[in-house]
Amino acid sequence: MDATSPLAARRRFAIALLVAGVFFMENLDATVIGTSLPAMARDFGTAPAYLSVGVSAYLVALTVFIPVSGWAADRFGARRVFSLAIAVFTFASLLCALSQGLLGFTAARVLQGIGGSMMVPVGRLVVMRETPKEGIVRAIAILTWPALVAPILGPPVGGWISTHWSWHWIFLLNLPLGAIAFVAARMLVRNGTLQTQRFDTTGFVFSALGFGLFMAGIEAVSRADVPLAVSIDVLIGGVALLALSVVHLRRAAHPLFGLGPLSIRTFRVTALGGSLFRTAIGTAPFLLPLMFQIGFGYSAVQAGALLLWLFAGNLAMKPGTTRIMHRFGFRTVLLVNGLLVAAGFAACTQLAADTPYWLVCALLFFTGMTRSMQFTALNTIGFADVPQAQMRDATTLFSVMQQMNAGMGIAVGALMLSIAEQWHGAAAGRATAADFHLAFWMIAAVALLATIDSALLPANAGSRVLVTQKPEKSERAA
Repeated sequence: MDATSPLAARRRFAIALLVAGVFFMENLDATVIGTSLPAMARDFGTAPAYLSVGVSAYLVALTVFIPVSGWAADRFGARRVFSLAIAVFTFASLLCALSQGLLGFTAARVLQGIGGSMMVPVGRLVVMRETPKEGIVRAIAILTWPALVAPILGPPVGGWISTHWSWHWIFLLNLPLGAIAFVAARMLVRNGTLQTQRFDTTGFVFSALGFGLFMAGIEAVSRADVPLAVSIDVLIGGVALLALSVVHLRRAAHPLFGLGPLSIRTFRVTALGGSLFRTAIGTAPFLLPLMFQIGFGYSAVQAGALLLWLFAGNLAMKPGTTRIMHRFGFRTVLLVNGLLVAAGFAACTQLAADTPYWLVCALLFFTGMTRSMQFTALNTIGFADVPQAQMRDATTLFSVMQQMNAGMGIAVGALMLSIAEQWHGAAAGRATAADFHLAFWMIAAVALLATIDSALLPANAGSRVLVTQKPEKSERAA
């Protein structure tokens, strides 16, 4: 099939939609059970706090096994690995729904995380390998929305399902979706050229333990019930193992994944500044509902409904992202919009219990628009200059960082709030509006730091994916 033919373009578009769909399913399952934990705890006969292990186990399994995905796709074929990952994720969802206790549920969540760790990176790799440079902007725009939407929709959707149906349906709904995705993957995705590279066991052990301990340490530091010394020891152990991983990956003849993409300036922006930005953004779904309920006295329903304005801002911005990047270029968009993201967090410090409801909605809508623009621009420029030979390593590195940033967002938000409580002398767990305001000031500073990389970019950074592609017809008409 001619790569430039309309049929090939439609096939690439269908693959991008498929990958976005499974990405949404994987991201949603990371957040959707949060509001269902009390109902699940009653059925399991345990305390709701203990069920947090199900959330952590899923996120850790995702992060630990992502580095294997690129090697597996090259060794066994992208279609085989991608479709098998969908099958594993779907089967594990069934096991989650059938779980009778905490141990079985946790084991099912680990299996679900392993399936998810192969689904999204391999799917993104397929899209990036098959998409010509002039189509990357559109492809990334499609792949970006699940990371924006799922964390916001997860809590209210989970609460609604567990209230009106039962928590089991959170996982049972994955079955028909998984079946459709499996059939689509078998029809659309190709295996490509297989390689016989030996598996890098040492690299996997170092990176798996490093990522696992690092994420566990970040979460532990934010918790008052874990001794600070233990948290720091775990965090240092994770950092040390990650450092050993870097040394090994640079020296190994056939590393689990290469670090070459980090030498590409545009990819490094999405790796360094982008990680700070994604971590800052990840604090919002955690801190905002808490501030609305604990700080302002809103009901849980009101707090959850307000987050939908973030979602609305995301959707409203999507049709214009490509046109804006073409009009102003990556450097200008990342710098100016990054400042607007930081300003949005700063504006949250001015909210109070008597702030007009419409003004709160308008601010959340605005912040939803700016984060959508920044996500799309960062994700696109990251792959703008990556050659096809390094695309596997780039997608693996990007997926690992994205998953770590998602986990770090909640932990960093909790840590900022804890620091604010200590600064104001408040008792742990009894935050006031002033504590939330200070936490948002600190997060605004993190978002501001994220723009430094963007400011150092050349004016024409990433232009190769912009100059040859015109905005979509629907966007020109918007």
